[in-house]
Amino acid sequence: MHVRAARPDDAEALRTAVSRAREATVFDDIGAPLLDVSAAGVREAAAEAEWSFLMEGEDGPVGVAIAHPDAEGPSDGPTRGREGDREAELLALWVHPNHAGEGVANELLARVASSVVDHSVDTLRASVPADSPGATEFFSAHGFVHRGTRRGPAGDESIVVADVDALQ
Repeated sequence: MHVRAARPDDAEALRTAVSRAREATVFDDIGAPLLDVSAAGVREAAAEAEWSFLMEGEDGPVGVAIAHPDAEGPSDGPTRGREGDREAELLALWVHPNHAGEGVANELLARVASSVVDHSVDTLRASVPADSPGATEFFSAHGFVHRGTRRGPAGDESIVVADVDALQ
């Protein structure tokens, strides 16, 4: 398997992979639909996100990661970082269920971290549902620490952050 930058023309292959997993959408780290896997949906996501990566196996896509830098300037609440820190948000990290436990998420996360650090981003942030021990364990194992809690579309979610240098 190999990781490469996702392109808008990956839409059909990604749609096929997601449907093989019997899902209709790619879900974000809080379980909310994030990416419409229609051709238009993938093109839109690839155009809007700064960093999109696709991991492919012999039979097509097995994972996707999407991240985007925060807007310049201060932010409020649990997403607020240290003064002078530039942050990016991990918008989606999806792995085909048949490839869970094979290191796909680890490699995608490392690729995102390598890309964001090249653009002077110091911190990677993600949202984790309060009732998702698996996601909490994954992020904790990768050095993410709890920054705060906020109310999200699917209920309470923890905001976790990690130093991108530690993720590479």
